[in-house]
This record gives sequence, C-alpha cells and structure tokens, in this order.
Amino acid sequence: MARCFPIPFISLVASLALISPSPAQATGEHKMTPEQQAAMEAYTKAATPGPQHAALAKQVGNYSLLIKSWEAPGTEPMVENGTATRSMILGGRVMMESMNSKMMGQPFTGHGMRGFDNVTGKHWSTWNDSISTGLMTTTGSCDEKDACTFSGSWVDPVSKKTITSRMVSHWSGADAETFEMFGPGPDGKEFKMMEITYTRQK
Repeated sequence: MARCFPIPFISLVASLALISPSPAQATGEHKMTPEQQAAMEAYTKAATPGPQHAALAKQVGNYSLLIKSWEAPGTEPMVENGTATRSMILGGRVMMESMNSKMMGQPFTGHGMRGFDNVTGKHWSTWNDSISTGLMTTTGSCDEKDACTFSGSWVDPVSKKTITSRMVSHWSGADAETFEMFGPGPDGKEFKMMEITYTRQK
C-alpha cells in the first residue's frame, strides 16, 4: 500500500537535502550558502513553539462537560454530560483533546487537536468523532485572554452540501471555558447549535 506524505513534509525533506552538507562541506571546506542558511532558519522558526503554544499548554487537564445542543431555533436544548482530557503533544506544539459523552442517549467519543501555525499566523483545529467518518478543520484567531473565534465547514450527510459554521470560546476563570457553535438554520440564518461548558477538575 502506497504511503502518502503531506506536502509540508515533502518540502522539508527537499529543503534538508539542499541544506545537508556535501562531502566537501562535511570536511569543513565549504560553508552553507546564504540560501541554505535562510532555509534552515525559516524551518527552525516555523517549528519553534511560541507564546501561543504556551497558552494552549495552560489548558492541559481533565474536565467535566455540560453539553447543550439545539436541533432548530426556538427548540429546547438536549442536555448531556461528559468528560474531556487535554494534553500537549509533539513537543508542546499541539494540544490534543479526547472527549467522552453521549449523543441522543448513545455513547459518543471525539478527538480534536488545536495549534498555532507560525507560518500563517493562524490558530487551527481539527475534529473527528464516533458519529462520522469525516474530518472537520477550522482556522481562526485568539486574543490575549484566549477568547477565540474560528470558522470551518463539513459536508452534511443528508444534503451532501458543505455546511459552514462559526465557533467562539472564552474563559470565565482559570478553570472554566465556554464553547459555542453556530450554524445555518432551516431559513439559512445563523443560530446556536451547541454550547459546551468545560470545568477543569482539581
């Protein structure tokens, strides 16, 4: 089975090939060219965790969840409870979240990742779960208090159309975060589809 590598990985390998010293360079006869040095510095900068990653690390822990979801505007929410665990991976570059709860009374598990891309200057996240086989990706921005606004999309399994949503989150204390997800209602107007209250366990 053929293995596919992401484009950034291929670019990195190509750049390392350019940067790697030739036999003559290895003996100290030549130094890297300015182009090779610039490429090495660019990749090093892109890979170095910064303050945005440190902010994500502050969210590490175990959380209890209160989940509210709405099928349509004006309806009563469905309320479920759950748990989530957040940890840092890849040398402090990415925060991973594992979630366990119920959806419509059935067991529900989800997996998400969040990070900050030093190259684009954008925050990003991914999400996949046990009620789908797809992947949702979002990008956005966060302020100095880690209040964030993201936007993303997924393909609706019924209509097969791409659905765009908006997600916002904010912290009301060091251990309490509220996440809200908005999407189009039957009339096409935006409404709140979901609200999750995270409470970190001591």
